[in-house]
Amino acid sequence: MAIKIETIINKSVWENFVGQRAPRTFLQSWEWGEFQKKMGNKIWRLGIFNDNKLSGTALISKISAKRGTFLLIQHGPCLADEAREEIFAVLLTELKKIGDEEKAGFIRINPLWERGQKNKIFLKNFGFREAPMHANAYEATWKLDIAAPEEKLLANMRKTTRYLIRQALKNQDIAIEKSDNPDSLEEYQKLNQAVAKKQSFTAFSPEYIKNEFKIFAKEGQILCFFGKYKGEPAAAALIIFWQGTAYYHQAASGFKHAKFSLPYLIAWEAIKEAKKRGCAIYDFWGYTDPQAEPKHPWAGPTLFKMGFGGSAYKYIKTQDLPLNKKYWLNYTIEKIRKIRRGY
Repeated sequence: MAIKIETIINKSVWENFVGQRAPRTFLQSWEWGEFQKKMGNKIWRLGIFNDNKLSGTALISKISAKRGTFLLIQHGPCLADEAREEIFAVLLTELKKIGDEEKAGFIRINPLWERGQKNKIFLKNFGFREAPMHANAYEATWKLDIAAPEEKLLANMRKTTRYLIRQALKNQDIAIEKSDNPDSLEEYQKLNQAVAKKQSFTAFSPEYIKNEFKIFAKEGQILCFFGKYKGEPAAAALIIFWQGTAYYHQAASGFKHAKFSLPYLIAWEAIKEAKKRGCAIYDFWGYTDPQAEPKHPWAGPTLFKMGFGGSAYKYIKTQDLPLNKKYWLNYTIEKIRKIRRGY
């Protein structure tokens, strides 16, 4: 068995391999690498070859923050099932080498591997430990199979969800508009910042959202859905369409017209758009059990998502591999932040 690592420079080779993995998300897509570069982060697209056959990929970003520098792999690496341990070991050797060259304090990964003791022990044996914070990517999500006809999808919804959608559809003052023009993001940004201020959380920066939108818009893979009341934007969502799945990636809803429940109609229109594009899955992007963690910031949004039907999917918690003593400063800072945020 000869395992080697090479940089992948061919987009088709990358996308074809990652697209065959299940589960998968756009955080390991070619475009996400382009977005990271746009944000000023150094990236590596590594392919792990087993006897000249591509058997794994890892999109790595170098993150430089005040609390320290680290290597980040969001929802990856993506590995074939055969010889997984051997492939991962070779990849880890390369990651440590890069970490040393870039003066990183640690390596952070959150692969979409089933949550359970087997995978936890697998990573522990390589020196990983559970991270104090998630990797700006979900560790659990709510997914809906959208292959069924629209009437069947409506019938499978929670009664209240179905009612709110139908009421919104009847209201002639309500309209849903969709756009792939980055210039239309100004209204989304206003909603997003207003919600962040009202609910006291730090929203993604306007630069972050605009760069993400521009990168995926080039490939026709993103739309902004606006819910408007009498022409005034009251709610919006950014939906990414990639490799047969639609991702409800970001959303914002104002308070002025909250009684009209526009986010429900936006999600329904996004689901219908996903079906038109041939998507089989609608990923609501992020889940927490509202009964087990009723005070979690995601508990309310999760109840909203669950109303559409679907199932929860839980993956292994984000993992860190400390490379030197600098890791522990980052660990302490993030641990304090987690406590303050209440999750």
